[in-house]
Amino acid sequence: MTNIDQRNKIIEYSLKLNSTNLSPLRSGNISLRSKEDDVEGYLITPSGKKYDTLKPEDIVFLGLNEEVEDKTSDNKPSSEWRFHRDIYLKKKEAKAIVHAHSPHATAVSSHGKPIPPFHYMIALAGGEDIKCADYATFGTEELSNNVIDALENRRACLMSNHGQVAFGKDLDDAFELAQELENICHQYTIALKLGNPKILSFEEMKKVLDKAKNYKKG
Repeated sequence: MTNIDQRNKIIEYSLKLNSTNLSPLRSGNISLRSKEDDVEGYLITPSGKKYDTLKPEDIVFLGLNEEVEDKTSDNKPSSEWRFHRDIYLKKKEAKAIVHAHSPHATAVSSHGKPIPPFHYMIALAGGEDIKCADYATFGTEELSNNVIDALENRRACLMSNHGQVAFGKDLDDAFELAQELENICHQYTIALKLGNPKILSFEEMKKVLDKAKNYKKG
């Protein structure tokens, strides 16, 4: 995929953030691992722009080992560029990242607790539960560190009083996982209205995690 193709792909999925109600208006952000002039880095949505106004040149490239000031665009990158960079540095398998302020994930995140295995589909995030990163001010190194901790052995997590983040092998994969996480959070909020849901055992989740490795292969 060429650089311009990657920029257009980011715009395509940014519009889907709005159209699917995964993240309204300007909220959330999307990135894609990339390279420019032999510099390893990532392309990320700019700060403060509505997704329906985005053009390829609005997408910002940042090097993995460079500070934000070294960007090669007139736009400022998303304020959350720091945890995108750190995910790419820590997770070699991460090729794309979706961060969303999706309604149900944000609501559940406000409790600052992990989602226990009330449903086996939690395994899609990579573990026997879904972690919730401790709260920190948006855009800070502290928040990035908290997200990395919550993503240990995981592909997605909640962010306390904030939203959710998911990564994948490409944007389709990362976006689908973000949708799955939002759906799980919706189901969890419904389950809690009926009382404390039954929790699947660690042994059962181990079985599910083994099966989940081949889930998308059919």
